[in-house]
Amino acid sequence: EVQLEESGGGLVQPGGSLSLSCAASGFAFTLYAMSWVRQAPGKGLEWVSGIEGGSGSAATYTDSVKGRFTISRDNAKKTLYLQMNSLKPEDTAVYYCARYPSIWISANVYGYDYRGQGTQVTVSS
Repeated sequence: EVQLEESGGGLVQPGGSLSLSCAASGFAFTLYAMSWVRQAPGKGLEWVSGIEGGSGSAATYTDSVKGRFTISRDNAKKTLYLQMNSLKPEDTAVYYCARYPSIWISANVYGYDYRGQGTQVTVSS
């Protein structure tokens, strides 16, 4: 059974940092591209960042988080990460990790086949 479990969310002040993790199990983690997607209150799902599968580390980001967020993965630990710096109130959302059915990155926000339950990130003073 494919399982994705996010952790690391919380409340942070504007300009602060948070690190999210996603523990994967039940599938060959290395073979799949992974992404972070988010849903802000009252808004639709938004693709945030993706990282390719395999031994490479190519990653892409949506424009609003470039230079502030860093996605990474540890294939040995079957864990996906998202380091978020210089957080803004507009980053407030539930963050989900998602598995995509390919080794290659896709920015299609609904292209995933599995998604975790999410972790809440709130940026507020």
